[in-house]
Amino acid sequence: MNDMNEAMPAAHPARLTAGLDPSLSRWLWLVKWLLALPHYVVLFFLWAAFVGTSAAAFFSILFTGRYPRPLFDFNTGVLRWSWRVAYYAYGALGTDRYPPFTLADVPDYPTHWDVAYPEQLSRGLVLVKWWLLAVPHYLILAFLLGGLKVPWASGGLIALLAIFAGVSLAATGRYPRGLFDLVIGLNRWVLRVVAYAALLTDVYPPFRLDQGGDEPEAAS
Repeated sequence: MNDMNEAMPAAHPARLTAGLDPSLSRWLWLVKWLLALPHYVVLFFLWAAFVGTSAAAFFSILFTGRYPRPLFDFNTGVLRWSWRVAYYAYGALGTDRYPPFTLADVPDYPTHWDVAYPEQLSRGLVLVKWWLLAVPHYLILAFLLGGLKVPWASGGLIALLAIFAGVSLAATGRYPRGLFDLVIGLNRWVLRVVAYAALLTDVYPPFRLDQGGDEPEAAS
């Protein structure tokens, strides 16, 4: 039993789940860049605010060891909103259901992302984790996202795989399940790193590709 537990991955506080829509349109993916434009406009301002709230959170953690809950909820919400838009558009193309305009989780939407709120954070790590400790992951993200930028802005391996999925939809009406699992696994890696760099958690992102729509369960 101990050997089995050691082989199982530990649960990460940033959790992504996703369900692939069973009947995706063959052609809607071609115009999702246009349909998602209202979200991109709103997210531009949300990410501008995200920078300011992250700076405020930095000083709060540095002096108190706590991430103010309102700032935490806002920043988590910005990432959640960004991910829903990416899931609809060219970060996954996993659903044709239009993303809601909200920071909150939407229970019946086909994908969810959240981070467990940390009651206490390291006051020392806040000085180095977002620029120094995360550097190895930044190199990986530069490949996955086509450069270090607001997540899923353009290019990179993830967008390329999503386009492959779109071509498969056009040709066969199907999104290959193995491709979907890979795309979600890569996005899960991205979001774990973003949560760490945004100071939302002290748990270092694992160098591990957890594929599929469900999070791996922790060893008991």
